[in-house]
Amino acid sequence: MAARCHPFVTAACLAIFLVFGAIAAPSLDAPIKTILAVGPEGHGNAAAGAAVKSLSSAKLDALPQILTAMDGANDYALNWLRAAVETITQRETLAGKAIPVAELETFLNNRKHHPRARRLAYELIERSDVAKAEKMLGNFLNDPSAELRFAAVQQIVDQTTKGGTNDKPAAIAGYRKALGSARDALQIDAIAGKLAELGDKVDLQKTFGWVTQWKVVGPFDNTGGIGFDKVYPPETGVDTTAEYDGKVGKVRWQDYQTHHDYGQVDLNQPLTMTKGVTGYAYAEFWSATARAVQVRLGSQNGWKVWVNGKFLFGRDEYHRADEIDQFRLPVELKPGKNVILVKCLQNEQTEDWAKDWQFQLRVTDDEGTPIASAKQ
Repeated sequence: MAARCHPFVTAACLAIFLVFGAIAAPSLDAPIKTILAVGPEGHGNAAAGAAVKSLSSAKLDALPQILTAMDGANDYALNWLRAAVETITQRETLAGKAIPVAELETFLNNRKHHPRARRLAYELIERSDVAKAEKMLGNFLNDPSAELRFAAVQQIVDQTTKGGTNDKPAAIAGYRKALGSARDALQIDAIAGKLAELGDKVDLQKTFGWVTQWKVVGPFDNTGGIGFDKVYPPETGVDTTAEYDGKVGKVRWQDYQTHHDYGQVDLNQPLTMTKGVTGYAYAEFWSATARAVQVRLGSQNGWKVWVNGKFLFGRDEYHRADEIDQFRLPVELKPGKNVILVKCLQNEQTEDWAKDWQFQLRVTDDEGTPIASAKQ
């Protein structure tokens, strides 16, 4: 016969359990709210530091709630929240507690969550069960999380490389599959190199989706850096039949097409290698619908970008290292023709490494998938 507890004892035990349970598992809402309020220039850092200490005392079953708090958080808050997750995980696993893999997998499979939070959830699953994590990677080939997508693509590359090249068609198929989902520039380069070794050349212009057809005009003056702020005629309205007063005489628009694998628009070619100058490049980009995109640009020169007459951004710097997708500028395209105008500036330095006067530009979605103009 099962033993029975006295009603008074049962009630007392329940009361004690509730009290100590509340102490052991305090609400996470307050520290999370404090962390989410952190901002640039150290704003809220002291309060966030104290909040992280409080948050870090939580148990492993709180991880999904903390990860969910990353949705919409700024980069500063994301770093604080990740620190709390790491502290909780290290303390609890050293004490022999099990990571809640099933709950984290549910979180991970919801693509609406923050990409960095989902990547962190994957890393936690991987710490608990490496084989399971590796098996899951195949689900992320077209994932909005750049890090998860990168890992999934790399898994295919590694498996294909491990398989060797004795079966050349299979190796090419493997690398091509990886290339189709790759968005990271260095990863695309590496895959293209492996395909080239197999005699399968990759059309890098098409893979990256560079804007290659332009009209260019210049040079205008940039002596002493005056060109960045000076408004030359193309900025007030593009008329490709117009003639302007340039730095060394009359200038007119001319057609320019880049054949460079990485889309470099080299203004030294059509506009001469004059120093201390400003040039403009104009392109028409056609969209079937209204849509949000990113204009992604790389340049080691000074530059400004407009789309449909709206100024997006600019940098008055020269001869810093440039890279693919160095700057990502969100903009809304309208249906039909959209006008892209780039102002690219060259300073007066004469060193060999300061001769480049160029930029590269492409249009993508938020994940880096290239978007081609509906009309070429």
